Amino acid sequence: MAKKRIFIAFAVEDKTYRDFLVGQAKHAKTPFDFIDMSVKEPWDAQWKTNCRARVKGCDGAIALISKNTAKADGELWEIKCADEEAIPTMLMWINGDRPGLPSSLNGRRVNIWSWDNLESFIEKL
Repeated sequence: MAKKRIFIAFAVEDKTYRDFLVGQAKHAKTPFDFIDMSVKEPWDAQWKTNCRARVKGCDGAIALISKNTAKADGELWEIKCADEEAIPTMLMWINGDRPGLPSSLNGRRVNIWSWDNLESFIEKL
């Protein structure tokens, strides 16, 4: 099976969890690949244009959800962008905390971070 291209959206405060997912992706049996478009500088309109192009080139997106998500304007924009580009997106809790979701994510399913959930999502892409 060809590896899938996955865009990862996350709050910059949750970079460690993104690194964990990167580590999983490097495992020899992992069925996915991904592009990391993390924000390293304050973003502007050009960043959004470049980010949208990357999102459009992916098979799916995974959004890491935490207590930081509600204030993560960049992550929320990335999730919205994936929705606008009709890219299947899985929301995934990064740990056992269950903070309230930002209004833009109300009503959406958030999955527990597990190998089974990741594999199931990616196999459907």
